[in-house]
Amino acid sequence: MDKFSRVLRGYDPEEVNSFLDNVITKVESMIKEIETKDEQISNYKKIEEENVALKDKIAQFARMEENLKRAILMAEKTSEQIKLTAYQERDIIIGDAKKNANRIVNEALLKAETIERDSENLKRNMMVFKKRLREALETQLELVEDIEKIEI
Repeated sequence: MDKFSRVLRGYDPEEVNSFLDNVITKVESMIKEIETKDEQISNYKKIEEENVALKDKIAQFARMEENLKRAILMAEKTSEQIKLTAYQERDIIIGDAKKNANRIVNEALLKAETIERDSENLKRNMMVFKKRLREALETQLELVEDIEKIEI
């Protein structure tokens, strides 16, 4: 601290006033500096609050991203499962269709054989019928001829 010179009634008023002016200037400067620092602190607090809000949003987006990733993975698994099920159903349907086709073809072949056999039987029966009819007609013709030979 500065020492003041002594004068008749105490310290030199000019030195004291000069010192007080100096102190006032320094105090005012310090007050301005404190106010500036307070403003900076206030600004930093606002920035910090914004950062916290942004961090919260980032965390929220990260959670959303995780949820979306899980949803995509689940959708992919479901898609693969559906494809697998569709392929299995396709194979079953094709197998059933082949079995049905084979059964239908076999039934058709059996029907064709039966119809062919029935047709052959019908032809034989028709030939036998024609032969018997011919014989019956010939017998009737002989009877008619025999009746004509008889004179009345």
